Amino acid sequence: MAKKKPEKILEYTEKEARAGLKARLPEIQTFPNQFPDYEITVEIPEYTSVCPKTGLPDFGKITIWYVPDKQVIELKSLKMYILSYRNLGIFYENAVNRILEDVVKACRPKKALVRGEFTPRGGIKSVIEARYPRGE
Repeated sequence: MAKKKPEKILEYTEKEARAGLKARLPEIQTFPNQFPDYEITVEIPEYTSVCPKTGLPDFGKITIWYVPDKQVIELKSLKMYILSYRNLGIFYENAVNRILEDVVKACRPKKALVRGEFTPRGGIKSVIEARYPRGE
């Protein structure tokens, strides 16, 4: 009986680690905020992207929570922005952090949180959260 070779683990390079971070995506539009001190929560239950290593589709729910300051996110532009991830090769962690950075760049909120709850793959479910300001 022949000895079984150990299964080779997929190796990840800097290319995969940075995948999707610099991709050009549609701009998130805003409009002037009319009220002080309130919270906005936007749920996107049909987020999709692609694993940059395997090319397999990833699915999940993205929740964006923020306290607006002078600008509020316009939802149609947010929808177009999120849809652009559909064919983008990007890891979960990069996607959540990139979405947070793009939201902050667009509307400069007082506070923000982006949460990604991703559909289990191989029996593992991932939940990633990123907050603004960083370190809170």
